[in-house]
Amino acid sequence: MKLLVTLFLISLFTSCNTNTRKEYLAIAENAENLILTSPQEHPGKKLMENNCYVCHNPKTAEDAMIAPPMVAVKMHYISEETSKEEFIEAMVAWAKNPSEEKSKMPGAVKKFGLMPYQFYPEETIKQIADYMFDNDIEEPEWFDAHYKQMHGDRPQMKGRIGRGMGNGKGMGKNQNTNAQPFVKERGMQMAQTTKAELGKNLMGQIQKNGVIAALDFCNVQAMPISDSMATVHKAQIKRVTDKPRNPQNKANAAELQYLENFKKQVAAGDEVNPIVVDMGRETEFYYPIVTNSVCLKCHGTPGKELETLTLSKIQELYPMDKATGYGENEVRGIWSIRFEN
Repeated sequence: MKLLVTLFLISLFTSCNTNTRKEYLAIAENAENLILTSPQEHPGKKLMENNCYVCHNPKTAEDAMIAPPMVAVKMHYISEETSKEEFIEAMVAWAKNPSEEKSKMPGAVKKFGLMPYQFYPEETIKQIADYMFDNDIEEPEWFDAHYKQMHGDRPQMKGRIGRGMGNGKGMGKNQNTNAQPFVKERGMQMAQTTKAELGKNLMGQIQKNGVIAALDFCNVQAMPISDSMATVHKAQIKRVTDKPRNPQNKANAAELQYLENFKKQVAAGDEVNPIVVDMGRETEFYYPIVTNSVCLKCHGTPGKELETLTLSKIQELYPMDKATGYGENEVRGIWSIRFEN
């Protein structure tokens, strides 16, 4: 970097004699600052990608969406009068207790159903909302035509909406997809894309055919979907637990230790970070699977969230089942992923 600045100085001194040395040094100092300074990525961007895109992924086709894209959320919750503080408060309030009464998107609630409660620390929601307010939000290719058909011309509002181009700090179509992410980010990408694929199919089954059909789907398709994603990522991808439904998902001794660590962090309400273990040529990556209200339809307490008919079907499909009795915001298992460096 210093060499680059030095070459710049030399070119300045040899190309023109009209400027003073003082002027050259000032220009060079500014050049060095430009070279050495790079914008920091907003933490809310990665949090949004890792958490929200499980259901709100802008890459998903319109007929396959199970929730509105995040750009639609931004457009419905921000007007010219909305301050950043008001927007952040609204997002935090919604995340803590989703309800039809509080929603500003009744059409989305009617189409997709009410968003189930998700466990995220308040600081995570604040960071995501802060990023959403100030930055472009990637939108699906079909969104512009969809919005015009449903609502007409787009409204003017505070914050930047963007049209998928990722201007400045936004994440859009011009993003460099060839950049090699860091090891932790690679593991998170594998976990979240697999979770998204499983979640999209599972939620689709629940919404269209009910919980019993979703159980049949999980019994037949969950492992093949995970295996297909492992092939895509050239990795070993597992979901393991101390209380397996399928005996093949039982955690080993090392995984049980990581599982206990995650349980303590989540119970304390701490921000949870992945565990990354360098194995030389390979990396092991671990991240928790935390329950929400939808999970309890199949993993809750019998006689409460877990209905009798559902429990009977579970016992039929999984005679050795141990995966019931959970409450919301509990670690049900972990992602256990191994990949080459």
